[in-house]
Amino acid sequence: MKIGFIGLGNMATAIIGGMLRKEVASREEIIGADKVQMVADKAAGQYGITTYTDNRVVAGQADYLVLAVKPVYLEEVIREIKDVISENTVLISIVAGKTMEWIGQRFARPIKLIRCMPNTPALVGEGCTAMCADTLVSQEEKALVAGWLGSFGTVNEVTESLMDVVVGVSGSSPAYVFMFIEAMADAAVAGGMPRKQAYEMAAQAVLGSAKMVLETGKHPGELKDMVCSPGGTTIEAVKVLERLGMRSAVMEAMEACIEKSKRL
Repeated sequence: MKIGFIGLGNMATAIIGGMLRKEVASREEIIGADKVQMVADKAAGQYGITTYTDNRVVAGQADYLVLAVKPVYLEEVIREIKDVISENTVLISIVAGKTMEWIGQRFARPIKLIRCMPNTPALVGEGCTAMCADTLVSQEEKALVAGWLGSFGTVNEVTESLMDVVVGVSGSSPAYVFMFIEAMADAAVAGGMPRKQAYEMAAQAVLGSAKMVLETGKHPGELKDMVCSPGGTTIEAVKVLERLGMRSAVMEAMEACIEKSKRL
């Protein structure tokens, strides 16, 4: 079996790294293409896989083919590879904003297609990926791909109508969290804490809080209330966040993100 990647950027290499770490695929099974020779060479050197700068070479060999290019390049890539892909090849798109219908129209023939949306924490094995598949994909094929995606985090099957929402809640959301960590660290530095220590403590606080949500099953509001002692420091901070509109700012940012995804 050959698993091909077209595009060898951060997300593609995060997937490759996860698959190799969890041993759900071997180096000999994975091939990749990137138009930039330096990028192709870097992936080959880092992961020991065979890489090319010709997309058609990879597309022609792959039993499973991951499309991992920017949305603006996807139509060009499809034109380039559509006549060399076997009817049995399973296509896996991680391209934001491009529906299965849109992709299918560009191939102009029936294709097996899985659409998924991972996020950058996949780089450290803590990704959150949503996936959906068309009716031509078998349960066995879908389960195999879900196993690969699960090698670098969690996998949720969703209807395609929710994919733009997925972009807002998990695909793009690491950026919001990084901004929150940076802001907390900046305040700690203003209070006299060394910056390295401030980043470590802020990041660990976010990590621990997220783990509490996942492992306790408690509502986030209940967990918040557990920290807020009557007349204490935490409720004072929460009051300021509420007054400045933290919740509405996050919700409006996500709504803008979702709408942008729909327009891609």
